[in-house]
Amino acid sequence: MAAPLATNPVTIFLIVLGIILLAPLLLSRLKIPHIIGMIVAGIIVGPYGLNILARDSSFAIFGQVGLLYLMFLAGLEIDMYHLKLNLRKGLLFGLLTFFIPIAVGMLASVFLLHVSWLTATLLAAMYASHTLIGYPVAARYGVTKSPAVLISIVGTIVAVIASLLVLAGAVNVHDSGALRPGGLLALLGKLTAYCIAVLYLYPRLTRLFFKSIADKVTQFVFILVLVFLAAWGAKQIGLEEVLGAFLAGLVLNRYVPASSPLMSRIEFVGNALFIPYFLIGVGMMINIRVVGQPSTLAIASVMLAVALIGKWLPAMIAQKIYRMPRAGRRMMFGLTTAHTAVALAVVTIGYNMTDAAGNRLIDETILNGTVLVILITCAIAPIVTAQAAAQIKIDMLRDGLETESQPSDRKPAHTLIPVSNPLTAAPLVELALLMRSYRRRQDDSLYAIHVRGDNSASSKAIGRNSLEIALKTAAAVDTPVTPIERYDLNAVTGIVNAIEERDISAVVMGMHRKTGVIDTFLGSKIEQLMRMTNRMLIISRCYIPLNTVTRIVVYVPPKAEYETGFSRWVLAVASLSRELGCRIIFCCNNAVRPIIQSIIRTYRIDTRDEYRAFETTDDFVLLANKVLDDDLFIVIGARAKSVSYSSDMKDLPQFLQRYFSRNNLIIIFPDQFGDQAATDTFADPLASNISSTPSPVWSRLRSWLRKVNQAKKRLTHSRPHLHAYDPDDDDDDPLDQ
Repeated sequence: MAAPLATNPVTIFLIVLGIILLAPLLLSRLKIPHIIGMIVAGIIVGPYGLNILARDSSFAIFGQVGLLYLMFLAGLEIDMYHLKLNLRKGLLFGLLTFFIPIAVGMLASVFLLHVSWLTATLLAAMYASHTLIGYPVAARYGVTKSPAVLISIVGTIVAVIASLLVLAGAVNVHDSGALRPGGLLALLGKLTAYCIAVLYLYPRLTRLFFKSIADKVTQFVFILVLVFLAAWGAKQIGLEEVLGAFLAGLVLNRYVPASSPLMSRIEFVGNALFIPYFLIGVGMMINIRVVGQPSTLAIASVMLAVALIGKWLPAMIAQKIYRMPRAGRRMMFGLTTAHTAVALAVVTIGYNMTDAAGNRLIDETILNGTVLVILITCAIAPIVTAQAAAQIKIDMLRDGLETESQPSDRKPAHTLIPVSNPLTAAPLVELALLMRSYRRRQDDSLYAIHVRGDNSASSKAIGRNSLEIALKTAAAVDTPVTPIERYDLNAVTGIVNAIEERDISAVVMGMHRKTGVIDTFLGSKIEQLMRMTNRMLIISRCYIPLNTVTRIVVYVPPKAEYETGFSRWVLAVASLSRELGCRIIFCCNNAVRPIIQSIIRTYRIDTRDEYRAFETTDDFVLLANKVLDDDLFIVIGARAKSVSYSSDMKDLPQFLQRYFSRNNLIIIFPDQFGDQAATDTFADPLASNISSTPSPVWSRLRSWLRKVNQAKKRLTHSRPHLHAYDPDDDDDDPLDQ
């Protein structure tokens, strides 16, 4: 073969970047997925095309990194909430998409291709395995949380692991001359130990590292080290690296929120460089000249038919069983039909293995047929996935519009973030981004403000530095932030004036640090701000990064459901829980529980919400022993003379200072006294006039009856309700780990 035209590293990299730039632009007009463009471009510039580039070590390295990166992103972008909901369905689909290709492949290989049973086993393992090469298409359409995609991902895990076990068994038979169960049991034991090690060590290492290192670049490098360490470990136990990368993505999913700057960096690097390199490298391995050979065409036709039928039948059966739409069937087929890495590994191993007579188990004709199968399936998979994703996206938008048509609160959300310190600017912006993600509308806005009381050079430098950090943090997730540098009488006046000028609906700010004996817990500035505005205030004090929080515990005072800003803070904390991937526990009375549930269900915020019955102030104090260092404790406050304000609220700052001084804390003062913000649920207490609040006589009677019932339970030593919190029964405390 002649030498390639481009040999200089700069020229090679320039050509690759040109392909990455132009291929999507050219093929997007033809409605062809850009993945096909990358593969076709690899065929054209590769050694079997125009021979412009050689598939040298750079493509081998970057291609392998791209494949691992693709599998890592697939695990990282999975919505774990939906994955758990579809786990059983995915396991069944995984078994179907493994056993059906295995059975069809072995029969077709033996009776149509006339190969040995050992060779048929190797080919069957190739048919059963697949690569999620169409996953970037689903990600671009934003349908990765749909049941069809999640079922396909779980099925991929099952099918690939089972295929590799079949491959290991075939190699064991070839080497020893007979099937030895001990070898397979040893492989299963190694796999179990490997998974336990990753699941146990990775979360602890990540949480410890993120707590001690705040630099985002260093965190990004740390994540990549864990990914490739997991891939290397999988290779050491005899499995493919892709499984290790995918498992690392699943484990690290919890610590990389979708709206975080770290996630944006990970996606940017992978989609801009590594994954395109992998796709171009796949195209460079394909020799289209083998298509003209009759023997190759005949064998490739049989192999292609087996590969397509073996993946179509499981998708159809799963669609019928789970009563999914046709778009779901096409999505499952599109995601599981592509054969690349594992298929190449299987045929390469078979090509290098010989029988007793010295003949290769897989000859060149079958090898070329496999390459043709890879070419066609890699072309079919993105096209089918794109068509299915478009229909699923339309269905999701239709459902979303139906949901959006229910709520009547169409007022845009404008969030103000006061930044006075460069060290706290980034965490406050990240908190605001995580709490607003439930309603990504173009008319929603973020504002970062720094109020200075003098025109000194140092004050200006601090303000501009703080605003610059806030802008960079939001820009990392492609979210615009409007900076406001203001000179005013004092910080409170400047914030209040900005609230009125910009029609701010929520203020996210840091908590005051008590410095003196006579100083209050909230500080004079926050107390003045509470008196001067009725907008929602979110006051944060977090000692650890938000992505390392294990649980969110929310204390809701009685009658909080009658405040005008009730629905807004419920949506904000539920969105925070969804983005962080942790469960949220609402500690509230039985009257407010169905209303919170109704709001979360109405807006379809997929989060693990749990509820504990809390009635008195004593229950609140006892929470001090239940909220752990890695928990986030959110307290819903109330302004004086509001509906939910009571005499107990006067002691709230003292309780927080005495019992929760070392906990991660957020205090939310909802919208109060302003325009009514409808909760828009069937259980909304604000559907009627505020005078519908229960009378004091009825409240006291209900409280007395509840105390009598609790006393009876203690006397009879009965077990408390499953969702109730009994401070006298530590063993049944649901907040215990």
